[in-house]
Amino acid sequence: MKGFAVSLLGLWLVPWVALAQQPADLNTITAISVSGGTVEITGSKKPDFNSFTMTDPPRLVIDVSGAVFQGVAEEQPVGNGTVTGIRTATYGTESASIARILIGYEREVETDIQSSGNKLVVKVLGGGGAVVAQVTPSPEGQGTAAQGTPATAANTPAGASAQDAARAAASDREAQEKAVKAAADAARAEREAQEKAAAEAAARAKADSDAQFKRQEEARAAAQRQDEERRQSEAAAAQERKRQEEEAQAAAKRAEDERRATAQAAADQKRQREEEAKSAAEAKRAAAQAAADEKKAAAQAAAEERMAAAKTAAEKKRAAAQTAAEERKAAAQARREEQQAAREAAADEKRQRAAEARERREQAVAARESRARPSQGSAASEPRESGGGSVSSRRKTMTLIGFQQQPDSSRVFVRTNEPVRYTVGGSGNQVVLELENTRVVESNNTLPLDTHFFPSAVSRVEAFAGSGQTVRVVIQLKQGVRYETRQEGGLITLDFPRPGR
Repeated sequence: MKGFAVSLLGLWLVPWVALAQQPADLNTITAISVSGGTVEITGSKKPDFNSFTMTDPPRLVIDVSGAVFQGVAEEQPVGNGTVTGIRTATYGTESASIARILIGYEREVETDIQSSGNKLVVKVLGGGGAVVAQVTPSPEGQGTAAQGTPATAANTPAGASAQDAARAAASDREAQEKAVKAAADAARAEREAQEKAAAEAAARAKADSDAQFKRQEEARAAAQRQDEERRQSEAAAAQERKRQEEEAQAAAKRAEDERRATAQAAADQKRQREEEAKSAAEAKRAAAQAAADEKKAAAQAAAEERMAAAKTAAEKKRAAAQTAAEERKAAAQARREEQQAAREAAADEKRQRAAEARERREQAVAARESRARPSQGSAASEPRESGGGSVSSRRKTMTLIGFQQQPDSSRVFVRTNEPVRYTVGGSGNQVVLELENTRVVESNNTLPLDTHFFPSAVSRVEAFAGSGQTVRVVIQLKQGVRYETRQEGGLITLDFPRPGR
């Protein structure tokens, strides 16, 4: 019976699913010990378990949830009269591993399961239970008293006859034969009962095996379904993670694009503000530069006017000194010329005096008219004579020529040692002042005066000796304007209005 029970236990207990990797937080069962009818199961943490019993043969099944075995044999034969053996198996998934302990017993027993710390203690109640023994009669019945068998011949009363002894012996043999036959019948019945029990046990074992195989197949199918569901769940989770990552990437890209657009807009706005500030600064600098240039131009014009005034004053002073010297020299030269003329014109002195008297009268009339009304002309006016009172026949000397800025006009002036007869005319942008019976002694007075940089209609003034003992003063204009001519003693002035006035 023990061998049959162990073999039946081996057929029924097969691991469902072997775990390839054990998570670190599972209950690790490291030892299973047996002492009489007590079984101790030792793990790494307090066990969480369920239990149920099975019959034919008697077994106790304990399932410890979230547990695995380490260093525990899958099969542990015992055979101590109470426990036949112990089998172990692990099934389930990594996250829901179950450690199964199957304890086989010699007979039907009542058990008590207690948890003590990390241990699980299984005890058999009632001292292990009553053992039912079955006695099988021995084939050799001789020398053994059967149930209800009379006493042997040794117990016959004394003085019995031989016939009684023979009858008793015959009865004893008959009883023995009946006992042997009954024992044989009992043995045959026992063998038949055992064979029937074995057949029934084999049938039950086969049914249990088929059921176990079916459960294993169902467990494998469930495991496959779980694996397929897990794979599908993992695939769905992977797809969901991929979708979330794509959405996160798209959101990050949109955020980055928005950030870049915002940064670009801020940069453009900043650049625009900088350009506006730069334009404003440039406009301010240009205005400041224009003001500075205008101030500089005004200062330069003032300086030039001061320089021209100083130069004019210096020239006047120099001209006065030079005029005095030239007048003295001219006077001496004039006296010499007059003496020479007197000697040369002795014959016609009388006629010359008459002519001079006539000329004086005419000049007096012209002088009165000239004083009464200043002469005016333009660059395109016809030549016109003018005089300033009586003019001697002596040859005159031009002592100074100059240019001067007036508040409203520009003045060109010519100074002689005494009044002279002159004509003023011109064409286009040129005015010509011609002094009669006049000469230029100083070479400085023949140098041109460049006045184009002044705010004046006059751009250039130049004097040089003309034909027939005359001096020509040529005045170049920037544009044709009207002008006024005056003579006061030995000073002739031509005033030209400034442009735009």
